[in-house]
Parts: sequence; structure tokens; C-alpha cells
Amino acid sequence: MPANPTVISIFAALADPQRARMLRLLEREELAVGELASALQLPQSTMSRHLKALHEAGGGAGLVSKRAEGTATYYRLSRDAMSADALAAWDLLRASLGEGGESAQDDRRMREVLAARNPDPKGFFGRVGGEWSGLRMGLFGERFSSEALLALLPAHWTVADLGCGTGEIAAEIAPFVRRVVAIDREPAMIDAARKRLREHANVEVRKGSLEDLPAEAGEFDACVVSLVLHHVRSPAKVLASARRALGKSGTVIVLDMVEHGRSEYRATMGHEHLGFSRSALEALAAEAKLSLTLYRALRPAIDARGPGLFVARLSK
Repeated sequence: MPANPTVISIFAALADPQRARMLRLLEREELAVGELASALQLPQSTMSRHLKALHEAGGGAGLVSKRAEGTATYYRLSRDAMSADALAAWDLLRASLGEGGESAQDDRRMREVLAARNPDPKGFFGRVGGEWSGLRMGLFGERFSSEALLALLPAHWTVADLGCGTGEIAAEIAPFVRRVVAIDREPAMIDAARKRLREHANVEVRKGSLEDLPAEAGEFDACVVSLVLHHVRSPAKVLASARRALGKSGTVIVLDMVEHGRSEYRATMGHEHLGFSRSALEALAAEAKLSLTLYRALRPAIDARGPGLFVARLSK
């Protein structure tokens, strides 16, 4: 008996992993092409090509439906409108998709996309709706909220910026605390940090290894480790070194990538680790004799192209 060409075209349309990610979101929400592109961190032209294939699969029966609204076209996976063959194929694929890892990051970005929609057409805030963040940024810049929150830091603290790079974080913290110590091992980074931080009299730049910090025991009230741990071979040694340099009630703040599957980062950017899950960071903290007291995935920027980020707090 010859193969059914309709079924073959459906399975062919589902063969691309990106389309599986698309359908998983479209089963939950009706999305415009640009919204779907933002949620999946893929070019809009790629989305359009994939959506065309999914809409035309099965001889026109389709895996997704579409409708026009003004200049936008919205797509949705509607189980009621799918043919029996398409529904069976999707259910088979859907059962193999997990809810963690990349799927969880897709979900977080989709929530940000939906939050940016205009929820109320009445009044000023209803009219500006999803454009309010951009309007506010145009009026006040993009740093005012983070700098305002830094005022919550105790003014008497000494804070270490571990793996300071060119000194961006040290420069942001310096106006709000008594003293900042910026530490890095790379000469080029040290030179750039000194140039950036030369106007801050309360900042000291030190050259040294993060595994054996050039610091006295108990010197710091807090250590910040921002987008550094994934670059080091032994994160637990860095955390243990930070612990030794902390005061009795000291805290380590870690900002890094959530666990992801972009293995090409090892070769292209020298990453030793592909992000950290909560359980992985908790194990590293325990090895360093620290306690993980907070692990929270950050809200993703809609236009970001990298993996999701988390912030964690580790305490002595």
C-alpha cells in the first residue's frame, strides 16, 4: 500500500525542532509573527517561512490557523480545526517535549511578549500600552531604576566585584557604598577597569586569581560574581575563596546564565559550563560551605539573543 502523501507532508512539516517550539507556544496563545520571533529568539523571516510550511502542511488542512488584524497576521494551533492526521502527529511530538530547559525559557519570554501588549485602550496608559517602557526610557534613560535600587545597599559596606572585567558593576556600586574592590586576573581587563574607575576615589583595582583572592579574611561585606562562573573550571573554588574573604554575615551575589543547551558556546566563547540550574548551584555552594538562600530566574529582555539569566544569593 503506498504511503499517504498527506501524512508524509505533515511529518515533514514537523521535522524541524524550531517548529516544535513554535507549535508548543501557539497551542497556548495566538501570536503574531513578530511576537513569536521575539519569544523564540529567531529572525522574523525564519518565523514566516516556518509558519507558511505549518499552515500548508497536509494538503492545506494545516497545523496552524491564521487570521489578519490590521497589518498583523496572528497564528494559533487550534486542535478543533486540525485534521485527525495532523492532530495525531502533533500529539506524538508534543508528548516528547519537556517543560524545562529551553521550553521554560521560551515560556518566560512569551510572558514578557504578552505583557507588552496594550491591555486597555482607554486613557493615557491604555493608549501607550506596550510602548510605555520605551516612552519612559526615552524620557529618563534605561539606568534610573537599577541605580535607584542600589541606594538600598548599606552605605558602610565594602563590596568586591570578582571577575570585574572592564569595571561596569564596580562603577555602578561605587556611589552607594563605602568601598569597592574590583578584582580580575587578565591584564587587559585590569587596564580597562582602571581607566573606567579612575574617577571613583573609593574603588581599588587588584590583579589576582579568583580561586585565591588577593584579599584579607573577612575583608568584604559582599562579593558580586557577575557572568563569571561559567568561565571558570572550578566554580566551587571561586565561591570558597569568596567565602574566606567575607565577614561573618557576608553574602555572595551570583548573576549568571540558567542551564542551557548551546554547546557551541564552549568553542566560540570559552565557556566551561553551560549555565547553572538551581540544584547545580546549590551543590556548588554546599561544596564551598555556603548556603543558597535565593535563586531566581530574571525576566528576559524581549530583544535578547542569549540564554536566560538568574540571580542567586549565597550566605555564610
